[in-house]
Amino acid sequence: MTRALRIDDLLDYGRYPLDDPTSPRYREVVAGARAQLAEDGCAVIPDLLRPTAVATIAAEIRARVHLAHFSTSSMNPYFHTTPDPAYPARHPVNTFTERSSGFVPGDAWDSSLAIDAIFRSGDLTRLLRECLETEEVHCYADPLAGLTANVLDPGQQFAWHFDTNEFAVTALIEEADEGGRFEYVPATRTPDDESFERIQRVLEGDRAGVKTLDLRAGDLQIFRGRHSLHRVTRVPAHSRPRYAAIFAYTAEPGVIGRLERTRQLFGRVLPVHEEAERRRVRSDALLD
Repeated sequence: MTRALRIDDLLDYGRYPLDDPTSPRYREVVAGARAQLAEDGCAVIPDLLRPTAVATIAAEIRARVHLAHFSTSSMNPYFHTTPDPAYPARHPVNTFTERSSGFVPGDAWDSSLAIDAIFRSGDLTRLLRECLETEEVHCYADPLAGLTANVLDPGQQFAWHFDTNEFAVTALIEEADEGGRFEYVPATRTPDDESFERIQRVLEGDRAGVKTLDLRAGDLQIFRGRHSLHRVTRVPAHSRPRYAAIFAYTAEPGVIGRLERTRQLFGRVLPVHEEAERRRVRSDALLD
C-alpha cells in the first residue's frame, strides 16, 4: 500500500515552520515577503518545495503533458489577438507578440497527487494570506484554471501580458537549460492609468525598469500580475522544457475564470464558464 502524502514531505518545514505561525522564523519569512511585495509586487520564498516534491511533481506533469492544450498565437498584452482600429497602429492594443506554450488543465489532477496536496494545504494558504496581508485566500474554484501546470517546450515563450487575477502563486518545477526567465515591470499600470506609452516602450524592447528573476526549481513565487507587465522568455530549441506549477487563489470563494482567456489557454470552456460570464461584474475598467 502506498503511504498517503504528508505535506511536510513536500514543503520544507525545517527551514519554513509553516505549522507555527507565532515562531520568530515564520514571522521573519512573512515580513520578508511583505517587504518584497511592497517594493515591486513580487516575492520569492526559495526552496519552499523539497527536492523530493520537485521530482514527484515533475513526474506528475510529464505523465499528463499529453493532456495539455498547446497553442501558438499572436497576442497583445491583454490577450487580444485581432487589431482594433479604434487605437493607433503604434499602440499596445495593436502590438502583437508570439505566445506559444501549453497548459495542463485543472481536471487532469486528483487528490492523490503531490501537486494537489500543496495547492490545498491549509498551512500554505495561511502563509499566503499573511504575506499578502489579506483576510482570505481561497483555492481558485475554476475547474480548468485553478490548479495548472505551464509547459514551455523548446522554442516556446510566453509573451508580455497582464493577469486577470490580483495575484498569482507559482512554483518552478523544472528549469530550462537556458532561457525561460521570468521578467516583469513592477507597477506598469494602475487601476486609473493604463500607461500605454510605457507599455509600448517595453514591447519595442526598452529594458528600463525590467526585472529578471533567477528562479530555481523548488522556489515559490508570489506575484501581483494584474498591474505589472510580465513574460517568460523563450526556451531555446536545444533546451529541455520548462515546467511550472501554477497554484491559483482568489480573495473570494467561488471565482470562475473569464470565458475567452479560458478558451485561449485551455482550448475549451465548460458550462460553468459560460454561466459565470453572464453574471460577471468587473472589478476595474482596465482593458484586461
